[in-house]
Amino acid sequence: MKRHWFLPENPDVLATLSAQADTTVAGAAAFLDWAAGDPAQEATVRDCEHRADDQRRRLATELRRAFSTPVDQEDLYTLSERLDAVLNGLKNVVREAEAYAVSPDRHLVAMAEEVATGTIHLCRALASLAGSADAATREADAAVACERRMEKVYRDAMRGLLDVADLREYAARGELYRRTLEVGERMTRVADRVWYAVVKEA
Repeated sequence: MKRHWFLPENPDVLATLSAQADTTVAGAAAFLDWAAGDPAQEATVRDCEHRADDQRRRLATELRRAFSTPVDQEDLYTLSERLDAVLNGLKNVVREAEAYAVSPDRHLVAMAEEVATGTIHLCRALASLAGSADAATREADAAVACERRMEKVYRDAMRGLLDVADLREYAARGELYRRTLEVGERMTRVADRVWYAVVKEA
C-alpha cells in the first residue's frame, strides 16, 4: 500500500505583502492629488486605508497557516504593520485638514510628492526582498532619502508660518505639516526593517 504525504498549504505571503504595498502606493498617489487640489481624493485615501487593513489581516492569517516563508515571519508581520502606519498617517492628515477647515498649500504638496515617491520605493524594496538583497536595500535607502527631503520642506514651511498673523491658521497648518512629516518618518521605519530583514538573512 502506497503512502501519500501531503505538505501543508503554503500561502504566497510575499504576494499579499506586495498587494498591501500596492494599495499604499495608490493611497499615497490619491493623497498627492488631494493635496494638489482634488478634494474628491479624500475618499480614495480612506478607501485605500480600509483595503490595506484587510490585506494586513489576510497576511496575519496566512502567516499562521504558512509551512515556511521566504522571509522571516516576524519581519513580514512587522513590515506589514509599519506599512499600515503610513496609510493611517495619510488618512489622519486628510481628517485633520477637514477638521481645521484648512486647504493644503504648496508645502504640503511638496511633502506629498515625496510620500508618493517614497512609497513606490518601499513597494519595490518589498518586492525584491526574496530575490535581491542589494535591490531591496537600494530601494529602502531611496525611500529614506524622500523623508530627508521632506524634513527640508517642513523646515521651510515652519519658517513661512512666522509671517502668518492668524493664530488659528498658524496652529492648524503647523499641525498638518507635522503630521505629514510623521508619515515620512513612518516610511523610514519600514525602510529600516527592510535593512534588518536583509541583514538577518545574510
